[in-house]
Amino acid sequence: MTNPSNHQSKAKHVKATWGKRCTKLIFMSSSEDRHLPAVALPVHEGRDNLWAKTKEAFKYLYKNHLNDYDWFIKADDDTYVIVENLRYFLHDKNPKSPVYYGRRFKPYVKQGYMSGGAGYVLSREATKIFVEKGINIPGTCRADAGGAEDLEIGRCLEKIGVKAEDSRDESGGERFMPFIPEHHLIPGILPKDMWYWNYNFYPAKQGPSCCSDFAVTFHYVPPNMMYVLEYLVYHLKPYGYGQVYTKVQQCDNKNTDDSKTLTTSIPKNDVKVKNIDSVLDKTESFQNKENKDSNNNPGTVEEKAKQPS
Repeated sequence: MTNPSNHQSKAKHVKATWGKRCTKLIFMSSSEDRHLPAVALPVHEGRDNLWAKTKEAFKYLYKNHLNDYDWFIKADDDTYVIVENLRYFLHDKNPKSPVYYGRRFKPYVKQGYMSGGAGYVLSREATKIFVEKGINIPGTCRADAGGAEDLEIGRCLEKIGVKAEDSRDESGGERFMPFIPEHHLIPGILPKDMWYWNYNFYPAKQGPSCCSDFAVTFHYVPPNMMYVLEYLVYHLKPYGYGQVYTKVQQCDNKNTDDSKTLTTSIPKNDVKVKNIDSVLDKTESFQNKENKDSNNNPGTVEEKAKQPS
């Protein structure tokens, strides 16, 4: 989601960073911009019209792309998404089930609803039902433009049978973050009387345990921080520390459709071995060097891998 005044100040930086990793990136605005690309929705801009804009955005997706993709993520132009972690999270989920995922809040909606700023993901079936049985049926969803967008879509989806599901990892770490990284990672930085603590569907944590190692989103990220995160996530590598990954083809999963899904990677285990994964440069990979060394000195790799990090 963006608006005409943010096309150059924010949206283009999304496109230059995480947006380029999406299977399809569309900016929903009220003014067309073919360079982004941005779609001109028939809405007025402003926070008081976000709910109307969200409805129009999903109507556009329903009309033009429903059968092209398995999952649809709604994110703001100040949200940063680690797309590979999103694919990993969704790889064993069924796009034919009416479900949606995000940072789950608990007030006002019995099953909870997903934070708008942290981004939320609807399955193809949820998107279909939202338009056909929600937006298009009078009296189901809120009809006017007002209301909090994330709360209103949560209310509507609950009425039509779309389930709000748990997106946390096995240790309870959250994947979708409504704030910038430091507000989650630094203990005590958020006031104890802040609304946030009462809104979380699950007990919220601060410090490194707050967030999954495979976090998907952070919110309120300015353009300069997007490039910082881009470097930290995709380029910075601590020498001698990493994980071994195995490829998993989503299209082999019985829950998905065929060629519309993408390859993701799943960690084999949490053993810390000396492997730097998927580094494309002109230098010899550390793993290959270790393998060569092991031919001359059997046991070298195993011994080094056992050293504490």
